[in-house]
Amino acid sequence: MHIALPSLLVATLAIAASGTAGAATPTARLPADAARNVVLVHGAFADGSGWRAVHDLLVDRGYRVTIVQNPLTSLADDVAATRRALDRQDGPAILVGHSWGGTVITEAGVHDKVVGLVYVSALAPDAGESTAEQYAGFAATPEFVIETQADGFGYLSLAKFKAGFAHDASDADVAFLAASQVPIDMAVFATRLQHAAWRSRPSWAVIATEDKAFDQAMLQHMARRIGAEITPVSASHAVYVTRPQVVADVIDQAARSAASKAKGD
Repeated sequence: MHIALPSLLVATLAIAASGTAGAATPTARLPADAARNVVLVHGAFADGSGWRAVHDLLVDRGYRVTIVQNPLTSLADDVAATRRALDRQDGPAILVGHSWGGTVITEAGVHDKVVGLVYVSALAPDAGESTAEQYAGFAATPEFVIETQADGFGYLSLAKFKAGFAHDASDADVAFLAASQVPIDMAVFATRLQHAAWRSRPSWAVIATEDKAFDQAMLQHMARRIGAEITPVSASHAVYVTRPQVVADVIDQAARSAASKAKGD
């Protein structure tokens, strides 16, 4: 049965359809000089799946997002995995690291496609320093318990996982994060870096103020030393899981401004 629509309604629908068809895509919302590629690097005791919400938020804004899967077998192996991801980008990229991923992006971020670095409650050693040296002089974190196995690989204690890693996550999310842990070769923390990308790239830092993996003074010290623009957020160490909007916003800010900063504007 054919129903004739009033002419005014037909005209309105036509205008609406035309507007929808011609509306800006998420990509078009980005400035022409924005870095449209984002590479996300997870930390120890985790895999790339925790980035899902951040990924979705960034893709919705028009970014091309790549998630690195670190083997966590050595700094060299993790850097190689990150470089392979960077090699596949089609233009300037923002490189993002969480926790141990901060060490990885510090070493790998000298790649010629990287125009900005985002540290998400992350480590940031200098060239010639090891990750372990970043902890010197700062308070211990008794709720973040690492259990080192006979082969030298470490897992986070299941009994302490929620308190130490993600106290603000749901029980279901905590269970998944704990079950999907990737152990790290504890020897990586003694490896000295050859490069410090933050010395030549603009940096941003998201600091989780309820982080139980790092002393707050340590996080602030590292972020200030690298000259990062700091965004504090009330969250656990798993801030990229529990506060993805904040993390995505900082990455978006970095992508929109890093290109001009890299040019010295």
